[in-house]
Amino acid sequence: QVQLVESGGGLVQAGGSLRLSCAASGRTFSSYAMGWFRQALGKEREFVAVINWSGGTTYYADSVKGRFTISRDNAKNTVYLQMNSLKPEDTAVYYCAADVSHVSRWPALDRKRVDSWGQGTQVTVSS
Repeated sequence: QVQLVESGGGLVQAGGSLRLSCAASGRTFSSYAMGWFRQALGKEREFVAVINWSGGTTYYADSVKGRFTISRDNAKNTVYLQMNSLKPEDTAVYYCAADVSHVSRWPALDRKRVDSWGQGTQVTVSS
């Protein structure tokens, strides 16, 4: 397993941008696909984006496609989520995740069986 710590959340106006970071500890970071989920108040945790171990393959939820970009730096054991054109409906706690599953399986991953979760970071978008 890897330990994950998110940062970069905050309050932003609609149309603004934020960049989330997720720092991982452990020597096996490059073995994992890395991704982001989010959970709004009273809702289930939903898939946002994932990137494979090399950074060559990414998947996005339709709701964020074209606005969010996931990337990773294996030398720094860090994954990023650049969020542009933010909307009030993007308001949620954002969680970083690590799992060895193929990226195509991430949207349907059993949340209880994900290898590692971060503690979450709050993103609030005001209208």
